[in-house]
Amino acid sequence: MTHVVVIGAGQAGAALVAKLRATGHAGEITLIGEETAPPYQRPPLSKAYLMGEMAEERLWLRNQEYYAEQRITLRLGQPVTAIDPKARKVTVGGDTIAYDELALTTGSHPRRLPAAIGGDLAGVYAVRTLADVDAMKAEFVAGRRLVIVGGGYIGLEAAAVASKLGLDVTVLEMAPRILQRVAAPETSGYFRALHAAHGVKILEETGLERLLGDGRVTGVRLADGTELPADFVIAGVGILPGTALAEAAGLAIENGIKTDEFGRTSDPHIWSAGDCASFPWQGGRLRLESVGNAIDQAEAVAENILGLGKPYQAKPWFWSDQYDCKLQIAGLNTGYDSVVTRGPEGDAVSFWYFKGDTLLAVDAMNDPRAYMVGKRLIENGKSPSKAALADPATVMKDLLKA
Repeated sequence: MTHVVVIGAGQAGAALVAKLRATGHAGEITLIGEETAPPYQRPPLSKAYLMGEMAEERLWLRNQEYYAEQRITLRLGQPVTAIDPKARKVTVGGDTIAYDELALTTGSHPRRLPAAIGGDLAGVYAVRTLADVDAMKAEFVAGRRLVIVGGGYIGLEAAAVASKLGLDVTVLEMAPRILQRVAAPETSGYFRALHAAHGVKILEETGLERLLGDGRVTGVRLADGTELPADFVIAGVGILPGTALAEAAGLAIENGIKTDEFGRTSDPHIWSAGDCASFPWQGGRLRLESVGNAIDQAEAVAENILGLGKPYQAKPWFWSDQYDCKLQIAGLNTGYDSVVTRGPEGDAVSFWYFKGDTLLAVDAMNDPRAYMVGKRLIENGKSPSKAALADPATVMKDLLKA
């Protein structure tokens, strides 16, 4: 009977093994993770968990009993060191495990600041794993000075938590504006104002020359020579797909582990899903870093391992929580040439991305109705009139009739 081995015990890996069983796979399933914790949700790490509002067990995607009940072997706390595609075996610890089908859900890892500029000093952190956040938790004491390098969503979420806990927070962003890589100037402006209202200092177009300190970080030197004191530093400078195992096994790599529309890699018995995998999209290739994609793609791959032959159709959506603002994003804004603003109405406002007259994406702040309407429009390939969208008299649900 078919033995499916899954490497990577994060959101995608957990979704994949659960879907295998739910879809009727009766053979062996082994889920291997290098962290010691069972599969857990990452988004709360930089929010509720860091704030001390959520216990570790509440992060777990399923309780420990589930895996035993479903006859899923969990192998935690040891990384896979090699894949032998010809022999169809993986090496973990001192053991070799044979597989019939293998899935790589190896996720992503944070870019680190180079050691040459002080990135290896004590007191310098990244936000990715439970261990990362556990290591930095004790640093969050009111009155201490935190410098965050990078004005993306991870950096801004950490800034919000630190500000709420009474720290003195400075965010450094090398680009002309925060969120430049992922959002329109309107969304950047919204979050710049939100953080300023909470006392966070945001320095845009500001390069980092190096971190200062002897053994432990004590400050940062900016590109213009200015020095800022820091009791600790968080680097939020992006993530990289976890492709090392796949590369060593000779699999094709293209912006992540290259898969076809079914999630199969260049090896017919190896599959991939989640942050680490790229897939065909609108004539090119796309790799998404989101919980929604990790789950949906992993479930599609599970079905295809079992022979269902269903092409994966991505429906991108994302979210970010900062202070009392919930940002929800539907679609992908790549290639937009105009933005329509709806609102504000109370504390709700939304920004709608168009290419010509085609709706691509929506950023909705404290506006779940705008998010849901936008998501449905995008998934159905419909585009409302820009004038109707901007008109506060337009009833949101009427846009679905466009």
